[in-house]
Amino acid sequence: MVTRSNRTQLLSAGSIKGTKVVNTAGDDLGSIEELMLFVDSGEVAYAVLSFGGFLGIGDKLFPVPWEALAVDTVNERIVFDVPRERLENAPGFDKGNWPTTADDAYMTEVHSYYGYEYGGRRR
Repeated sequence: MVTRSNRTQLLSAGSIKGTKVVNTAGDDLGSIEELMLFVDSGEVAYAVLSFGGFLGIGDKLFPVPWEALAVDTVNERIVFDVPRERLENAPGFDKGNWPTTADDAYMTEVHSYYGYEYGGRRR
């Protein structure tokens, strides 16, 4: 069961790294490689999903809006409501070529690909 409540729960960023990601059909979509934060506000810019390849070799990394992910505390995994095929064609980057900045155009592209609106960041 994916949990959302009025109570604010906290997780350390370190505990999220490496967490398995599945879609609502139960398909394995990879794992969380990292959380990227805006330096000026401290808010999560996006999660980095590692997908594809075998045993970490050939994986591609995909920026995913944090709000597109739901933490399933019962099964200790993250649920991302996207078909596997959609993720296979998503904008991503290679492990050796991480983006170093995320302007509003980049964030809008990342969010809109998955059907989310990027509302800007708090400053």
